[in-house]
Amino acid sequence: MNATATQLQTVARLWPDLTDALGTPTTGPGFGLGLRGYLATIEQHDAEQVEFDRWQAAAMRALERSPQQLGARPIPISLRVHDTMRTVEAALHETADQIAAASQREPMRPAPATWPTGDRIRRNQLAATDARDPQRWQLTGTRPGAVRAALWLSARAEGRRWPGRPLDNAQQQHIARVATEALRRVETTLDLAEQRRELAAEHPCQCGGTIEVYGGAGARPVARCKGCGALWSERGVVAA
Repeated sequence: MNATATQLQTVARLWPDLTDALGTPTTGPGFGLGLRGYLATIEQHDAEQVEFDRWQAAAMRALERSPQQLGARPIPISLRVHDTMRTVEAALHETADQIAAASQREPMRPAPATWPTGDRIRRNQLAATDARDPQRWQLTGTRPGAVRAALWLSARAEGRRWPGRPLDNAQQQHIARVATEALRRVETTLDLAEQRRELAAEHPCQCGGTIEVYGGAGARPVARCKGCGALWSERGVVAA
């Protein structure tokens, strides 16, 4: 199994955890509400987000075409988790749609009525089987969930048999980029990934130094000034 397939299967495996976390409401981010919340805020302004912004824009365009992606949910919910699920699911659908539209062959057509009876029956049976191929991506009708989309893309990344042409390098690279970003977003939202960010220049320490925030993956999030060494935790200033 290659790295892209592993990432997509991990997204599928973690999706139920996102669904469970969806029912945990959160308030707006801010330093006084915990460093995790603040880290989520500054992440939006990080220079490393430029690529994701482009990726997210395509995902949201797909989402606008099918606004009922996640179905009805009771309120309150965690908006941060909800946004992650909507964006990742839409990106997976958009990518699968692009791959299928470009490389998936059309379903086998039923036999004309003029064919001999035996040949027509055999051809129609083959056509029905081909239309129901579980590896065929459905471009119309009810949209599959994120788990199905992730596993379908994982199979394409591994080169498994499907009713279509083998993917070219550009398609493989596109799936790889989507898989990497999807997993990063999921792990970050579930606090499974270690994070380390420097705050932008508009958020300096009182001494004028750059503040670095790090945590995640089970570690207690903290912020440290790289200039004076001041340290903050969730409970406030630890050392100055």
